[in-house]
Amino acid sequence: MRHNESMEDYLETILILSKKRPVVRSVDIANELGFKKPSVSVAVKNMKAKEYIEVSEDGFITLTPSGKKKAKSVYERHTFFTKWFEDMGVDEETADEDACSIEHVISEKTFKAIKRYVEK
Repeated sequence: MRHNESMEDYLETILILSKKRPVVRSVDIANELGFKKPSVSVAVKNMKAKEYIEVSEDGFITLTPSGKKKAKSVYERHTFFTKWFEDMGVDEETADEDACSIEHVISEKTFKAIKRYVEK
């Protein structure tokens, strides 16, 4: 997994978790992604350095406006492709896995074009 792809997955996970619970902590991210806590700690440090997240003294993680924008973009791509693949008859698990791969590599321009085409 490329560095950028990994960070996007973390941001997307924080966004999803923040919709499900009042606070998000590193341990929640680790549990959701199946990663070890030290790996998440490194990622949190990197996301904080890029100003995608803020971490409170209590260890609560929140997305900054730029982090939320990036996370929403990745999440939109993921949900769009997952639904599209399922609508074409792909099973849910495969659709989700393939959407996760595509969401990171497709350009914004191409994504918007595909979205416009599919929504016609």
